[in-house]
Parts: sequence; structure tokens; C-alpha cells
Amino acid sequence: MKFFKHLILITKHRHQVIKNASHLGIFFHSLRHDLSKYTYLEFNESYKRYQGNMSPVFVQRKDNENYSTIAVHHTSRNKHHWEYYTDFYKGKVLVCNMPYKYCLEYVADTLAASKIYDKKNFNGQVVLKYFRNRVTNYLMTETTKRFIDWCLEEYALNGWKALNKKRTLAKYKELEETYPKVKEYQTLEIKEEN
Repeated sequence: MKFFKHLILITKHRHQVIKNASHLGIFFHSLRHDLSKYTYLEFNESYKRYQGNMSPVFVQRKDNENYSTIAVHHTSRNKHHWEYYTDFYKGKVLVCNMPYKYCLEYVADTLAASKIYDKKNFNGQVVLKYFRNRVTNYLMTETTKRFIDWCLEEYALNGWKALNKKRTLAKYKELEETYPKVKEYQTLEIKEEN
């Protein structure tokens, strides 16, 4: 049963993302959303951990000392995840801006996940609060972080009408011109070899 329940859930989520993305003007772009969830590695590991109210990634993390093969596979193949834009060099994590369309896809994805996993309590304020409570754990550039926050706040206050292409693109460009393209996070002490 978990096999079919998981299949139905990820398909409902994908359809909701596409619906959300159409409001954001990226309908055709979103048609590729989360196709990796249907690959053997992700699907096989995920359906076994199906809960219905949370991502199988969290369940796998609990069972595996916080490491998730599902997450690694998924985020390295889907450009709407901030992890895709990370690079590791000399004990540092270097993060690049998420491109505009992928930021919008992230917004569509976040709203869809909230709606699919907890439809009864879904509203824009809940999604915005969820993002703000966790964003300090995300390795994002200021442009990416502030743009996603702005989009979620606009949605919470005014719905889809506030997120038309002209406004969102202008906001993204404004932030892109204000902050550096790459942000550096210090993680390890690595001794340089001569």
C-alpha cells in the first residue's frame, strides 16, 4: 500500500507545483519539476518511509544519523534546491545565487508542499513562518534568501496577484544588484600544503 500512497502523494504534489508555477509565469519550466522522485533510487528509498504528512527524507535522516541518500540524489538533480548551488573548496562552502526561474520554482514547491502535507492548516502566513524559522539553516546567498522571503510574504499578504512577472523580475534584479553573487560559509579548518 505504501508504494501506491507514495506515488499518489508525489504526483499530487507535482501537479500542485505546476499549478502554482502557472500563477508565477513559469508553467512550461515547471513541467520538469521533481521528475527524479520517480527514479528507482529516490522512489524505492522514499516509498518505504512513506508517512503521508512529511517527507521521507526526514524519516531517513532519523534512521541514518541525519544523512539522507534521498536528499543527496534529489538536490543534486533539481535546480530549485539551494543545495544544487553549493561548491566545496578548501574547507569552505561557496554558494551561488539561484537563478530567477528556479527561485520561483522553489516558491511554488514550498507552497505546494505545505498545501499537500497539511491542507487543513494551509495558508500563506504558515508557509512564510515555516521558511523564516528555518532559513538560518539554509546555505543561501542574500539575493536568494531575500527574494524567496519577499515572494512568500507577498503571497501571504496579497495572494498570486502580487507575484506577477514584472514585479518578481524587478525585485530579483534589484536584489541581484545589491548583494554579491557568491556567499562563503566557513566550515572546516584545513591546513594548506606548500
